[in-house]
Amino acid sequence: MAEEAPSPETPAPAPEPPRRTWRTHPLPKRLAIIAIVALGLWLWKATDVPERQLVYRLEGDGWGDVRAMDLQVLDTEDHIVKREERFFAEGPPLEVTFKVDLPEGTFRTLLFLQVEGRDKRDVLRGRLMVGEARAIVVPLRLPGASR
Repeated sequence: MAEEAPSPETPAPAPEPPRRTWRTHPLPKRLAIIAIVALGLWLWKATDVPERQLVYRLEGDGWGDVRAMDLQVLDTEDHIVKREERFFAEGPPLEVTFKVDLPEGTFRTLLFLQVEGRDKRDVLRGRLMVGEARAIVVPLRLPGASR
């Protein structure tokens, strides 16, 4: 008797992968994450404290002898919010600009001036009212030489 040769089995047709619908597609999941991140970044920037320019416009005589300015901005609890020093070889320009990150409100300022030929620094105290404007211009006069 002749043995029958095994017949090659025909492979079963592969099942079709399930159809992708919008619910099974990975894009909506990614878009949701991207939207949440974008909303978080927008909220972070919307609540950010804006950068402002504090411009001291120097008026009067005697500013040519000033060699250093030390600005301190204090909040209502007298914590230093901003401190910056500037040094001048030949005296300051007519406008000295400081970049400060301040929210709206009232702040106290201390401006220490080192005048050439004096050991002690002069202190100019002021009150700074910050509104919506990005630039705050403060006219400033040098205290008299009699001090």
